[in-house]
Amino acid sequence: MTFQERARELVSKMTVEEKMSQMRYDAPAIPRLGIPAYNWWNEALHGAARSGTATVFPQAIGMAASFNDELMQKVADAISDEVRAKYNDYKAFGETQIYQGLTCWSPNINIFRDPRWGRGHETYGEDPYLTGRMGAAFVKGMQGDDTIYHKTDATLKHFVAHSGPEGIRHGFDSVVSEKDFYETYLAAFRYCIEKAHPAAVMGAYNSVNGEICCGSKKIVQDVLRGELKFDGYYLSDCGAIRDIDMFHKATNGPDESAAMAVNAGCDLNCGNAYTYLQVAYEKGLVDEEAITRSVERLMEARFRLGMFDEDCPYDSIGMDVVESPEHRALNREMARQSMVLLKNNGILPLKGTETIAVIGPNADSREILLGNYNGTPSQYATLLRGIQEAASGKVLYARGSHLFKEENVEDCLEHPLREAILTARRSDVVVLCMGLDPAMEGEEGDAYNGTNSGDKLDLELPPAQKALYHAIIETGKPVIFVNVSGSCISLCEQDRDCAAVLQCFYPGAEGGNALADILFGKVSPSGRLPVTFYRSTNDLPDFADYSMENRTYRFFKGEPLYPFGYGLSYTSFTENWLDDHTVEVTNTGKMDSWYTVLQFAQEPHPALIGFTKIWVPAGETVCTAVKHD
Repeated sequence: MTFQERARELVSKMTVEEKMSQMRYDAPAIPRLGIPAYNWWNEALHGAARSGTATVFPQAIGMAASFNDELMQKVADAISDEVRAKYNDYKAFGETQIYQGLTCWSPNINIFRDPRWGRGHETYGEDPYLTGRMGAAFVKGMQGDDTIYHKTDATLKHFVAHSGPEGIRHGFDSVVSEKDFYETYLAAFRYCIEKAHPAAVMGAYNSVNGEICCGSKKIVQDVLRGELKFDGYYLSDCGAIRDIDMFHKATNGPDESAAMAVNAGCDLNCGNAYTYLQVAYEKGLVDEEAITRSVERLMEARFRLGMFDEDCPYDSIGMDVVESPEHRALNREMARQSMVLLKNNGILPLKGTETIAVIGPNADSREILLGNYNGTPSQYATLLRGIQEAASGKVLYARGSHLFKEENVEDCLEHPLREAILTARRSDVVVLCMGLDPAMEGEEGDAYNGTNSGDKLDLELPPAQKALYHAIIETGKPVIFVNVSGSCISLCEQDRDCAAVLQCFYPGAEGGNALADILFGKVSPSGRLPVTFYRSTNDLPDFADYSMENRTYRFFKGEPLYPFGYGLSYTSFTENWLDDHTVEVTNTGKMDSWYTVLQFAQEPHPALIGFTKIWVPAGETVCTAVKHD
């Protein structure tokens, strides 16, 4: 029997009450049918998340900067190994709790249309094609290559046209043109579904042109299942179904909201709305046929994950894969490829014998390695630690400032600015580590800046860091500015003043080691920006405006500080295109390096249509076909 047939047979034995219970993310056991309790909620954005020790890879936006979808698939394969290993152990308890299952609510393939969006660092950037390629690679790595079973389930989120503002997301209506809807907001979902066949899609909180994403037959059935040919299960974002009555004001209560969602085709509820399904059923608002259809999809997914079989090939994956040497090496390589060199006057790579002052609130921060939706590394290298271990000369350190709190001479707290100035004066070169951290940009409720719900008001560094920056520049020492953030920060002053500028995003547990590898020339930087770096929010439309007019490199009319796809190297390359798909790349410098070939269409607007990342030894030429699929 197929998994679909087995699911249909099993569901036919359930009462309607039992069926409804299985549509909750915290599905209870049905002992008489041999079905254990199962919590569907797990996270794996850039590592097995919220479930103890794990390999923490760079945040998604950083991995997008690698422009290396083959490496992305290897990373996802490693992540799914760790998720499966944890599940294999946890199921010995007879059930799985939250963050212990195989159904992973990743990747986030929303388009990072505006740098103020707090959750943008969870995405693969502003370009639909890059997002599709990286997202599809992630899905393939997560779900495995077995022809029968899934290793884990991947979930595309958030469907659809969802990218802030966070503070009003629960009742927000994304008003988009048909052109923008299909060319920008839907494109990556279409690509991933066609190329990688993800098991699940998560609906967004918002509505689109008045259609509520978790309660619209047009969104779920006509567009997702009809036009995009998606045949997996659809689930709600957490609390999104209660949003239908509480914020969208489209129904009169939770029973009506639950019925609306089920009738639209939302199979699984994260939240408590489906506890009201019994009331909706008794009122005749939803029939058993719709409930049965959803539960059959869910049980088919559990069969495909091997939950009821003894011969699933992934059951043998053990906990020795978690933070294994192989995964840590892969993590370091992805971190190297995720860092983007934005300016270099020749100071890099360093010799290593200099007296280096490592200064800044992000220099020794563990939090900036981790991003959000993260696991817990038992071994990690902060930026300071990586530099200390790699340098052969003296390394000095001063924090210099708080991440965002300004000094007040009246209080009794530490005043670190003067120490930083003195430390810089004693050095030959300053590595200045600034930027944001995941407490300053993130999901509603996660970030400290509650008044902005995790979004940013502007693109500026906090005033405390600006004061430190100006003080260090005034010492006259050459400065290598290392910006750590999940989004665009205005680096106009840094581009003007500093000897070198590096963008590190949130680089994962091996971030410090990877940074040191680049600073000291062990590897050449090869990352490219997956987002435009603007000069100011004055260049941008209103945050809540979902038109793509004057947004991202495809439609921006101004002059960015650093454009999409920008990134420097320690060597130089030439491209010789033989035809529309084939190019010869020559490394004309003196250092072996990775190189990304980017191919753009120019009409009717610039658009990435192909990219390939290749290894090119110094002095050699490599002929490659550029991927366009």
